[in-house]
Amino acid sequence: MSAYLSIYKGYFKTAIAVQFQYRIAMIIWLIGGIVEPLMYLVVWRTVAFQQGGTVGSFGVGDFAAYYIAMMLANHATFSWIMWEYDYRIRSGDFSTVLLKPIHPIHSDIADNLGYKLLTLIVYLPAVGLLAWFFQPTWTFVGWAVAVTVPVLILAFLMRFFLEWGLAMSAFWTTRTGAVNQVYFVLLLFFSGRLAPLELFPQPVQSLAAVLPFRWMLSFPVELVLGRLTVQEVLAGVGMQLAWIVVGFVLMRIVYRAGIQRYSAFGS
Repeated sequence: MSAYLSIYKGYFKTAIAVQFQYRIAMIIWLIGGIVEPLMYLVVWRTVAFQQGGTVGSFGVGDFAAYYIAMMLANHATFSWIMWEYDYRIRSGDFSTVLLKPIHPIHSDIADNLGYKLLTLIVYLPAVGLLAWFFQPTWTFVGWAVAVTVPVLILAFLMRFFLEWGLAMSAFWTTRTGAVNQVYFVLLLFFSGRLAPLELFPQPVQSLAAVLPFRWMLSFPVELVLGRLTVQEVLAGVGMQLAWIVVGFVLMRIVYRAGIQRYSAFGS
């Protein structure tokens, strides 16, 4: 374990140094991460005003709280790894990665966490500014807030394993853009990013309950806003653990098969 801590410490230092080298790209990512939920917030606030102040169980202030929480949850769990592996494999950079005596996922996790820790410096003031301007209605429940961080950690692991495994499709195709787009469209609709899931028709809600996307984002957001019972939280954590196992197994199987194909192609 101590060896892994030393490795991650080195990876973190490298990740932060790289982020400082690509400051403009980091700013663009930050703007995109803030603007997207802000757009949805403005749209749904407008709809709520036109509907007399509420849509479903969401009032104007509830929409503000929901999308501010969604912005933070997405920042805590998102990854960009699916967009990188096709280039790494096509360019041959992945061969260098394979020479290292450690699984490449560790470097990817450290890069991801390093970026997020660094950009919190901007995200937290942005949250404060949005809260001041939109006046969200917060309904905090002590026990729910206490378990939000562990639930977010599970959401991050679940999302990272699934997306890392999906990124391995680059071993079989030189362009993964189409696969990525399909995935993110599904994520947009079934994770609650586009709108709270309770505003969708019942068939969509039922499908979202079995797919992984809700448990990545909507679940921790609903939790921190005090919209879930203890039984619902326990069931949600169970779904997260199940999908973590699925994602981990899928990732290992696809990676091993992809490495064999990559080695054969390289020879």
